[in-house]
Amino acid sequence: MKLVETDNLSGIRGRMIKDTDTFTFRCHPAVSCFNKCCRNLNFYLNPYDIIRLKQSLNIPSDAFIDNYTDIVLRPGHHFPDVLLRMADNPEKTCPFLTDGGCRVYPDRPHTCRAFPVEHGLYVDAGKNATRLVHFFRPPEFCEGQHEDTVWTLKTWEADQEAAFYNQMTAAWANVMRLFQANPFGGQGPESQKGRMAFMAAYNVDAFREFVLTSSFLQRYKIEAGLRMRIKSDDVAVFKLGMAWIKMFLFGVKTPEVKVKR
Repeated sequence: MKLVETDNLSGIRGRMIKDTDTFTFRCHPAVSCFNKCCRNLNFYLNPYDIIRLKQSLNIPSDAFIDNYTDIVLRPGHHFPDVLLRMADNPEKTCPFLTDGGCRVYPDRPHTCRAFPVEHGLYVDAGKNATRLVHFFRPPEFCEGQHEDTVWTLKTWEADQEAAFYNQMTAAWANVMRLFQANPFGGQGPESQKGRMAFMAAYNVDAFREFVLTSSFLQRYKIEAGLRMRIKSDDVAVFKLGMAWIKMFLFGVKTPEVKVKR
């Protein structure tokens, strides 16, 4: 999910769609472009994507990050992005693409699950408010957009089992928009604070260990239900991580975590 900071939404590529609008799409092996979109991508992963993918592959978060991602800091940004590393072959295919299709399809990332719709978080700086915006944006070569199956945003979300993905991605986008300001001063995201924030966002296994084995629980009060779940629930750890980043870096009060007095 991208942050949309321009007021000229009509100038963004693709057709903006609202809840009641429809679009046609169907992807299947008979279309000539099948799997063509799984190649040579700048593919941004959200933290929940990594949770689902590392669970699908049955590996720890740090192993997934080391083996399947590239971490980049874009000019003008204050927090790194995590990109899926394409395979080392001439077509630079997705590492999970096989002759039979996607080998992690039930746990495919949000971008794949939402395709051909792209979601954005529109930031109204004047009102300090956000709202979700949606665009129908298949590439020109996509033949699926010429199929007859009709969808709305809700029916497509239901068909792709994307509702929880959308919730988690929107929650992370609201954290990422805070990084429009620099919380690290001159130290940057490579500082200790920056490394801690990255761990809290993307490496749920390491953050869980940190919470449970360090002095974290002596310094912070965690909402009771959340504290009960973090030992075994990756999503609970991620939610704690988002709340902690808000409080630790930006001083935003949250019900999930508070400094003990």
